[in-house]
Amino acid sequence: MSGHNKWSSIKNKKGKEDAKRGKVFTKLSRAIIVAVREGGEDPEYNPSLKSAIEKAKAENMPNDNIERAIKKGSGDSEQGAYEEVLYEGYGLEGVALMVSCLTDNRNRTASEVRHAFDKFGGNLGQDGSVAFMFERKGVLTVSLEGKDEDEVMLDALDAGADDFEVEDDVAVIKTSLSNFSKVRDDLLGREYNFETADLFYLPLNTTKITKEENIKNMMKIIDMLEDNDDVQDVYHNWEMPEED
Repeated sequence: MSGHNKWSSIKNKKGKEDAKRGKVFTKLSRAIIVAVREGGEDPEYNPSLKSAIEKAKAENMPNDNIERAIKKGSGDSEQGAYEEVLYEGYGLEGVALMVSCLTDNRNRTASEVRHAFDKFGGNLGQDGSVAFMFERKGVLTVSLEGKDEDEVMLDALDAGADDFEVEDDVAVIKTSLSNFSKVRDDLLGREYNFETADLFYLPLNTTKITKEENIKNMMKIIDMLEDNDDVQDVYHNWEMPEED
């Protein structure tokens, strides 16, 4: 089974450099705070919180930071009253982007996201302008080191996964939005450890950028968006050159 797109070409990993670590932890803390406020502080009964904690641990976020974020989310303070906002737009040569944000100030975030698009030749669109080019899917990735690929595939499909493919010795398991928690919990029960376990906007089709200058500006749009504390994830349908 295989999807339309390479996982490595559509997932923009956050940098691990020390200079970026603080920004990454800020984003992760916000996700935990929102998950706690919406579903409670027990990850066993709050799938969103469980996913947020797993993502934080994958980025080597200290347990103390995770606990502080959980406490902030469960407190009565107005601080941490973030809301989810999704922006849509076009980059260079028709590349579609979905920008997922957690913000405590919609006006500030909208202005900053628009600035990133405008500065490098993109256009921030209206709601629904590019959403039809993506589908919301659960994605779980498992290292195949020391594992039998066929066994992992059978376990994933038996758990209810929609799709299974292998990239660079990593199993990429895709699920429907409604089935994500079931598949994840089933595989956790079989003692699988995930490198990624979250919901993503996956492009239905990809597109290429032909001009070198446009490639550079597309990277600048993505980098500027990802550098913003309010931006949690940037999804796109750009078939990025391997060197990028």
